[in-house]
Amino acid sequence: MNASVDQRQPGMATGLSLLVPITLSTMAIVLLAPILPQLQAEFKDVPNADYLVPVILTLPALCVAIFSPIAGIFGDYFGRRRLLLWSLALYGVVGPLPIFLNDIKLILMSRVVVGITEALIMTLTTTLIADYYRGEVRNKWLAAQTATASLSALLFFNIGGLLGTFGWRMPFWVYTSSFVMLIAVLIFTWEPEQRTEEGGKEHAAHSMSWASFPWLKMGGIIMVTIFASVLFYTVQIQAAPGLVAHGLSDSARIGFLTSVASLGVPFGTFVYSRINKLPVGGLLFMEFFILGVGFFMMSRAENSTWFLVGCGLNQIGAGMILPTLLVWAVSQLAFEVRARGAGIWQSAFALGQFLSPIVVTFISLRVGGLLPSFQYLGVGGLVAAVCAMVMLINSKRQATAKEIA
Repeated sequence: MNASVDQRQPGMATGLSLLVPITLSTMAIVLLAPILPQLQAEFKDVPNADYLVPVILTLPALCVAIFSPIAGIFGDYFGRRRLLLWSLALYGVVGPLPIFLNDIKLILMSRVVVGITEALIMTLTTTLIADYYRGEVRNKWLAAQTATASLSALLFFNIGGLLGTFGWRMPFWVYTSSFVMLIAVLIFTWEPEQRTEEGGKEHAAHSMSWASFPWLKMGGIIMVTIFASVLFYTVQIQAAPGLVAHGLSDSARIGFLTSVASLGVPFGTFVYSRINKLPVGGLLFMEFFILGVGFFMMSRAENSTWFLVGCGLNQIGAGMILPTLLVWAVSQLAFEVRARGAGIWQSAFALGQFLSPIVVTFISLRVGGLLPSFQYLGVGGLVAAVCAMVMLINSKRQATAKEIA
């Protein structure tokens, strides 16, 4: 029995109500980055403060990596929309708690809950977009998540710096914006149902069966996603140290230049939106090739200007590859396992973020520094491009064989 999701027709308001909450994951880290020195000064007398204070920023990301698969299981069992509404409400309550807390341990506990709600929000919004939309429209909304997250990072960094002038507690008030998002989701979305071609309903809630889960295909996609995520986050994490290696020391100028380079991500997402009808193998070939060439330029740059050009090119490839991987993963998932699949994919991408600085440090210590390590990452990107080309050729051969048969 064939089935599809056949409910009220989603419009622009529905898409935007699910697109904006993706900024909450960016908010968790970027909003607080400008006040990190203030946090370190506030808790300087706390034992192990040098380790604990930065964790206030990064702990939610680790929780996303750990809890996203569980978020997917809950989404398939309890229903996507209902759980998303509760998650947005909890985010708005727990996010601002550090305003009223003085114990760093309690602050860290609140950040764990923020990370868990982030995992739920990211997984469920992605799943609902895939439930409501189809084909080209779905691809554009999923790709828009990447551009929205990237552009919101620039906005939140400036908001965090502005509010930080009034004290380290002030930026935490921005977390209450999730209540506005909750109202939008409440008004413009509905719990999706799976309908058969005969018109009968098949509710996905309370689905715990893994029978239709494409383990083999998703396994390959997850491996590619982790590798691509390591490359994706390398420039975002290492661009500033790379500029320092080229002689820059003004932190404000370094921050501005890295933010300019990061504009390549939304531009890359725009490029993807124009070429997303190409086969996955062809897209991955172009994206890994651009990433690899960007890394080579960064490793061979003679000054900071050419280093930034390499960063910008690399980020264009990064902005293209993220929606490619997300759309590729979602397209493999049946309705009843879609939230679980989206959660596993989100976890894989977050794991790549965690592994990225570890991989770069490992290579740097063995090749004589940060700048030379980019060359080896470039080799990795080009090898992946070759593998993607092989994938494309094989898929075309299989398609030809089916036509002949």
